[in-house]
Amino acid sequence: MSIYVGNLSYEVVSEDLSAVFAEYGTVKRVQLPTDRETGRLRGFGFVEMDSETEETAAIEALDGAEWMGRDMKVNKAKPREDRGSFGGGGGRRNGNSAPRY
Repeated sequence: MSIYVGNLSYEVVSEDLSAVFAEYGTVKRVQLPTDRETGRLRGFGFVEMDSETEETAAIEALDGAEWMGRDMKVNKAKPREDRGSFGGGGGRRNGNSAPRY
């Protein structure tokens, strides 16, 4: 399981976030997604810890806590949604629903 950490400062680095969560247990991994076009941090991240007990302790202690000038949002990460293919439209043109022969 993974922890979602939102409302992060754009100045945060993974080592800093890892240190904050390490107070509640062993941090296995920290992910800080960046914008594809600008390379800038997106203001949220994910933390994986060694056990669910450690994750729960971190969530309870850190949700709403002020860090680096912002109130963090900390909760269990939800599974990523399958967004499907882009474009849609189903191959029909001009809004016609019947195929033309």
